[in-house]
Amino acid sequence: MTEVANLDFDPLALEVTNELNNESRSKTGTWEHEDLAQVRYKVLRGHKDGINSCQFCVNDTRILTASDDKTCSLWNVETGDREEKYEGHPSCITQCHMSPDGSKFVSSCWDKRIRVWDVETGEALWTGLQGGIGTCCQFSHNGKLIASGTDLDNCLNIWDVENGQIIQSAKKHHGSSITSCKFSPDDSRVCTTSMDKITKLWDVASKNVTIKLGGHINIVSCCCFNKDERRLCTGSWDKQLQVWDVSTGTYRSEGPVTFSKGHEGSISACKFSSDGSMLISGSYDQTVVVWDAENCGPKLTLKGHTDWVTDVDITQDMKWILSGSRDHTIRLWNIENSDNIPVVLENKKSMGLKIVKCNDCGKPFSISQLDDPQELKMCVFCRLQANRPLLNLSIEEDLNMPEF
Repeated sequence: MTEVANLDFDPLALEVTNELNNESRSKTGTWEHEDLAQVRYKVLRGHKDGINSCQFCVNDTRILTASDDKTCSLWNVETGDREEKYEGHPSCITQCHMSPDGSKFVSSCWDKRIRVWDVETGEALWTGLQGGIGTCCQFSHNGKLIASGTDLDNCLNIWDVENGQIIQSAKKHHGSSITSCKFSPDDSRVCTTSMDKITKLWDVASKNVTIKLGGHINIVSCCCFNKDERRLCTGSWDKQLQVWDVSTGTYRSEGPVTFSKGHEGSISACKFSSDGSMLISGSYDQTVVVWDAENCGPKLTLKGHTDWVTDVDITQDMKWILSGSRDHTIRLWNIENSDNIPVVLENKKSMGLKIVKCNDCGKPFSISQLDDPQELKMCVFCRLQANRPLLNLSIEEDLNMPEF
């Protein structure tokens, strides 16, 4: 094989070639990759319109998707086959999300309703009516609550999974459409993003907004927490990701850490890896970018979708990335050996990085080749935690802080 260094094209440009015959295109789950491609990927076909959301579920053995074709689908990761198709919504399904136990999932729709489905039977367990078009929905990590956001009335609703009743409703929660909602890892807060360029954290216990973030200059489209809840990432149509330290309160004085120069188009989705070392994002520019979360730089760009990438996910073992697109397809990308890809090694080299382990949390992090690993024994987040006490501001004091 010709050495990658001598190639005059991007070895990571994994576009489907004309060499693929019609038979291979008609099958779901077919491996499609150029001979010299460094990352293999699998294409799942079956939806008849754009994909709006995709999620690994059931211990990463299944994929749940929602589409503008008015259906949700459950796919087998190993075979790539669609196992179930769920029909019942009368219009575009904006998002779906699996319960932690894998027995049911929730979907939101343009018909102003959210629906909770029984995975096995495909029947609706209950349907809830909202005051506006459903834009997003998510199960809490304990499976007891559902959060949903709307357009028109810009409302955040919290639902009781058991009886399908709204138990909290924050009307006019934002000044414009809510674009995403995410429970924090401990389910104590719900983060919402909006077309009003603002991100808010809603406290479930006190039923109030406790944090308001305003760092983006365009629509904030997505958000995600890392596993220990120390970092909150927001993605925007301003083509940037911003990472906020919402545990120590340093965002108030220092603002967010900005990830830029990775996408050429509006960012639509983001997701932290299980250990927080990587951040995955999808964009209108039809690419998926894998970021070094510690050093705020892009590690790898995955190309191949032919339309807007609307959602992304990553397995717990960090070997597979999932992406859904307006091109009607879902793609599985195998990145388990990506650290050995020449372009990734070159990116690390250009940043002058070496890897050491944090003495506090035990997680690996990168430092400059010029830094002494004996002096830098803790990652930046553990250093912030050690040097700055947790701020115990009241809700009123917090809301009066200036926006960033």
